[in-house]
Amino acid sequence: MNFDRLGRFLFLTILAVAIAGGGTHLEPWGSAGETQQAAVSKYPKLILIIRHAEKTGVKEDVHLSEPGKERAKQLPLLFEKSAKRPEPLPRPDFIFAARDSKNSQRPRETVIELAKQFKLPIDDNYHSTTKDPKAKGAAELRDELFTNPKYAGKTILISWRHSALPELAKTLKATNAPTTWADEVFDRVWRITYDDAGKAEFVDLPQRLMPGDAVK
Repeated sequence: MNFDRLGRFLFLTILAVAIAGGGTHLEPWGSAGETQQAAVSKYPKLILIIRHAEKTGVKEDVHLSEPGKERAKQLPLLFEKSAKRPEPLPRPDFIFAARDSKNSQRPRETVIELAKQFKLPIDDNYHSTTKDPKAKGAAELRDELFTNPKYAGKTILISWRHSALPELAKTLKATNAPTTWADEVFDRVWRITYDDAGKAEFVDLPQRLMPGDAVK
């Protein structure tokens, strides 16, 4: 073997050993190290809870009032950047609404326009309150969101009824959420953010969508 051939042989041998054994900097995309670094929490990134929009005040009326319909139309603005809203909320990846009851269809009606605009289905399989032991409620919704991997790292929007909102927030691990939601209040967003370990951070935010809405 002449010196040129010997040199090429030694070079190729050293290169093969480096790649096979110690060339960690040459790992391709999708390697075990890359996958480990990209691992995400099993929890949603954040959950946004809103009360349904305004009601008519007529006990027998299960639908939104005209102001309520207008709030529902304005709801997408929560997620759009503007001079008034320089830091909009992240767009939801999934939308949930409390199941229709004999007294109210308002939670679902509140997010219909939003779901259309964002091209998302509305999951209304969960009851805000129910006496049926076989019906799915807040606990079942929590289990779905915290155990189904399709929600991991995602943003969830939930439209609910005000009397059951504090219990829902508590069920979703927001231990410092208010214990009541006033009957006359329709203009808040409860934001629950989760870290990788599932620790929840709660913030009560204004919607600022309609005249008369709270500023803070």
